[in-house]
Amino acid sequence: MDVQPKKYWGSYTAGTCLGLVLLATFVVTGRGFGASGAMTRMASYAVDRADAVVSGGTEAEPHTVAKQNAYMAQYFAGTSDPFDDFLVYMFVGLLIGGFIAGVTAHRFSPKVIRGPRTTNLRRLILAALGGILSAFGARLARGCTSGQALTGGATLAVGSWVFMMMVFAGGYAIAYFMRKEWT
Repeated sequence: MDVQPKKYWGSYTAGTCLGLVLLATFVVTGRGFGASGAMTRMASYAVDRADAVVSGGTEAEPHTVAKQNAYMAQYFAGTSDPFDDFLVYMFVGLLIGGFIAGVTAHRFSPKVIRGPRTTNLRRLILAALGGILSAFGARLARGCTSGQALTGGATLAVGSWVFMMMVFAGGYAIAYFMRKEWT
């Protein structure tokens, strides 16, 4: 029995729902959302735990690399638990919700989607490099597309609008060089 995947949501429906979720986030938490903040919190925690274990356990905890690094230390200020932030739980919920949505819409299928002129390995390497560059750029820009574009755009932050223009400009610029991967 071959089950057909359900249709995608229309872009207007999905955009309206996303806007309502963002509005609800502002109302409930007093701020918007962004995935890169959650990832940075989790990475800071992982660095802190790993360094404490390698450096001697409980005695080393106040002096870990994460707590001494000015960038990562901000995630330990005010609370000893970097997971004490709704963004972390939003991110985990996003992963779980995305998985459930894919399964229930009959769209979950582990496969590598690529163009005819490339290999699976090359596609995975390019995807990993793109993800690393995107994550690095998100931290330089002080937010990812959800944080900068959605939250910052909703508050009419000029920097967020410039960020999104540059995301699109960068996408168009690199598309010329990557077009042979897909045609």
